[in-house]
Amino acid sequence: MGSVFSPYYAWSRQRGDADPLNHCALNVALYGRRGKRWAMTERGRNELERTADSLTIGPSTLHWEGDALVIDIDEIGAPIPSRLRGQVRVYPAAVNGRDFALDSAERHRWWPIAPISRVEANFDNPKLSWSGAGYLDSNRGSEPLEQAFQGWDWSRAELKDSAAILYDTRARDAQGASLALRFDAQGRAEDFEPPPRVPLPTTSVWRIGRGTQCEPGHEAKVIDTLEDTPFYARSVVETRLLGQKAHSVHESLCLDRFSSGWVKVLLPFRMPRISR
Repeated sequence: MGSVFSPYYAWSRQRGDADPLNHCALNVALYGRRGKRWAMTERGRNELERTADSLTIGPSTLHWEGDALVIDIDEIGAPIPSRLRGQVRVYPAAVNGRDFALDSAERHRWWPIAPISRVEANFDNPKLSWSGAGYLDSNRGSEPLEQAFQGWDWSRAELKDSAAILYDTRARDAQGASLALRFDAQGRAEDFEPPPRVPLPTTSVWRIGRGTQCEPGHEAKVIDTLEDTPFYARSVVETRLLGQKAHSVHESLCLDRFSSGWVKVLLPFRMPRISR
């Protein structure tokens, strides 16, 4: 809601008539041996419904069923149209009640809701199923991200009996958050001293800069690049944290790139809009 990377939302803000609830999307990305599927169709306020324990955006819904978050997905992929239909169930080991400010003015906050979770995914289109470790979080803000940040690097690593999350922001006022957190199975957070920052190779197509943290004497390396876009990269990174070799889901975001007009012109090819 208030889809953060929506070009339509950005253009509405420029006109002075921006309604965040008129810019909503369910973002789905699937990666596997048979290729990649992506859907992020933006919809308007008329296709949004919310209750205390459910959210509906167009034909897709999220709701709590006991202790499980159930996500029923019915979307069309882009830029090549293809059906994405299935269900994802998220079973949090525990819910963390603490959120974190990402900027000095505290206009942007991040809430790692369920740092350790079990996830089950079953899709009819494409036909696939998967289960394994997962994660659930939330970001919210009262101004556009690009006003506060140049970008950031974020990663979440599965460790033995815990998870480690690194959040290294590049704020425009040089006072952004640099977080290193370890979460146990009860959802409790513990700060730890982040290892030294190390560079990672830029992405091959759009040359997005990437970096992470790694304990001295060990190498951090990119295992796979899942998304290589003009302003965002999602990767699988191997590093060493808290005395353990760790594989992380990693993202690098360049908001200076996102702010440029030519990037916003490209985005509708990946993020179509349906307005009713």
